[in-house]
Amino acid sequence: MTLSKLPDPDQKVLAQRDTIVRDLEQLVGARAVISDEEGRRAFESDALTAYRRVPLAVVLPASTQEVCKVLKYCHERRLKVVPRGAGTSLCGGALPAEDAIVLGVSKLNRVLDVDFDNRTIRVETGITNQAISDAVAAEGFFYAPDPSSQLACTLAGNLAMNSGGAHCLKYGVTTNNVLGLRIVLMNGEVVEIGGPHLDAEGYDLMALIIGSEGQFGIITEATVRILRKAEAARPVLMGFASSEAAGQCVAAIIESGIIPVAIEFMDKPAIEVAEEFSKAGYPLDVEALLIIEVEGSEDEISRQLRAIAEIARPFYPSVIEASSSPEQSARIWKGRKAAFGAMGRISDYYCMDGTIPLSRLAEVLTRIAQICGQHDLRVANVFHAGDGNLHPLILYNSNDEDETRRAELAGSEILKLCVAVGGCLTGEHGVGIEKRDLMSVQYTQEDLNVQMRIRSVFDPDLLLNVGKVFPLDAGEKSAAAEAA
Repeated sequence: MTLSKLPDPDQKVLAQRDTIVRDLEQLVGARAVISDEEGRRAFESDALTAYRRVPLAVVLPASTQEVCKVLKYCHERRLKVVPRGAGTSLCGGALPAEDAIVLGVSKLNRVLDVDFDNRTIRVETGITNQAISDAVAAEGFFYAPDPSSQLACTLAGNLAMNSGGAHCLKYGVTTNNVLGLRIVLMNGEVVEIGGPHLDAEGYDLMALIIGSEGQFGIITEATVRILRKAEAARPVLMGFASSEAAGQCVAAIIESGIIPVAIEFMDKPAIEVAEEFSKAGYPLDVEALLIIEVEGSEDEISRQLRAIAEIARPFYPSVIEASSSPEQSARIWKGRKAAFGAMGRISDYYCMDGTIPLSRLAEVLTRIAQICGQHDLRVANVFHAGDGNLHPLILYNSNDEDETRRAELAGSEILKLCVAVGGCLTGEHGVGIEKRDLMSVQYTQEDLNVQMRIRSVFDPDLLLNVGKVFPLDAGEKSAAAEAA
């Protein structure tokens, strides 16, 4: 992936920027429009910072009605729109284009309704992931999906990418926890999907919309499930002499029928960086760590932890530290929660999120190390081991063109490996621009044609998040196939 492979901006649109900005200011007010270069530059990338483009303008609506006005205007003028939550996407999903309007939902952050009897909460989608749980915590409830960026990431981005998190092993990812959506289509129409009840009538359109990466419309409100907190939860920290042994242990736990709340994996490079930053007390003489959390009554927790320790025994863990207090639990999780930020302090990194069958975990970890070694790059692994959702962090210098190229090549080879062993390109980060040109590795042209036809039902003029998800020549191939 290089910036030169992104669509070239429309020069006619660029020439009309001043007029477009004035029109947008009349629609939603000058305070909701960012047009100066310094302000626009703050939106030039998401968390995949190797790629940057300054947008034509940024609009921050404060209501669904204002979103409708902006999209209707852009539809009539055939202006591209890039939806944006908090910009924490790791795949370039919120990367702007020079001739596009960035429409951010950060001002749409209210809790609209809480129904504890039916265990739902209705919110605007600019709310942060953590804020949803905070809003119901006093009554003993929580919102299950918990991406590592949950303090900053918005529900809008979670919905766009179908995000998961450490606890998705037991509770599922975003799509498993959403009941209803309010979505504004590109022409300004508002559509209500589902509602505050199970099994909404009609087609399951939510399964299409969640994970569509902002190409179907802009979701402004959502009704999500809230769950009663378990009586208790406790993690156990296990250290192993090799990543392969830790991977085999994960597969054995899942094979046994025990489903922990979470199984997180860190290898030695990740352990060292996380420990230096967080001072969590992680052992530095092991090659891999697992954090395995179980929940329930104290008796249930004790039984599960004993069973897990017995399952791990054939893999010779040198460290087994079961939490005995909330303080110890927080310490065990501290390093894992801080791992990505800690890694960013020492190096740029390219984070993959391919998913694989657990039975191939040990083999794939070995191959990842070999691939990165062949490209003369270091790699650290921090990921959701329970569901095989890998997060290898390829370390490189983004100011070095050659290292950047090698990092991209290594990442591409890792994702192709995931598909080859029976997995997929992305588990929770999405496709964006990062994996766009690899879609043909996982899908046939016929598969892509169907996906693009579905997209065109929601956005016939293809103005939303252009240049993402599908290879740039996929549309031409699709048109040729239909003509034939």
